[in-house]
Amino acid sequence: MAEIAEGGGGGQGGGKKRAKKSSTRVDMTPMVDLAFLLLTFFVLTSTFAEPKIMGLAYPAKIDDMPPEKQPKVNNGITFLLSKDRVFYYKGELLPTTILEEATFEKDGVRKLLADNNKSVIKRKAELDLQVQRKQIPDSVAQKELIKAQKDKKALKVLIKTDTKATCKNFIDLIDELKIANVGVVAPVDLTLDEEKLIKAKL
Repeated sequence: MAEIAEGGGGGQGGGKKRAKKSSTRVDMTPMVDLAFLLLTFFVLTSTFAEPKIMGLAYPAKIDDMPPEKQPKVNNGITFLLSKDRVFYYKGELLPTTILEEATFEKDGVRKLLADNNKSVIKRKAELDLQVQRKQIPDSVAQKELIKAQKDKKALKVLIKTDTKATCKNFIDLIDELKIANVGVVAPVDLTLDEEKLIKAKL
């Protein structure tokens, strides 16, 4: 608070009286309190950047199950990453399976995923339109999208890498899966038959 300190003025005795001098001093203590209050307010009301992550589903091990009891692959694509190349095959691995190669260009992985995940992409577009028109809240749209991604018609993806695969290709593939709204993604180990197919391609 501001304080006014009065200094002595005037002469002694019968001399001429002079005006009293005064000096002001501003107490900054309340300003410091105010600064801390404002700082606390902004810290508590600010939204900090949250890390953006993608959940990956790890399937249960079924090596001990007989082949006839193992679950069938419905609308699935398996990506095999090796060196700087990306291979894939659709459905289950059969003796007649032939590996196809894909790239991260315009007509590559993105088009492949979009063509095989049309039901989920269409459903997401419908939900986005409903949210835009304020017919449903965003939280409901998110739950409906997750439900659509887990549907039997939705695309499921397995990612398998060998020891020569690059981290960049793996991350690029995960990004493409996110863009295509693929909800079920599982990184698993290569089988011996798949390793043979990769070696034949390389």
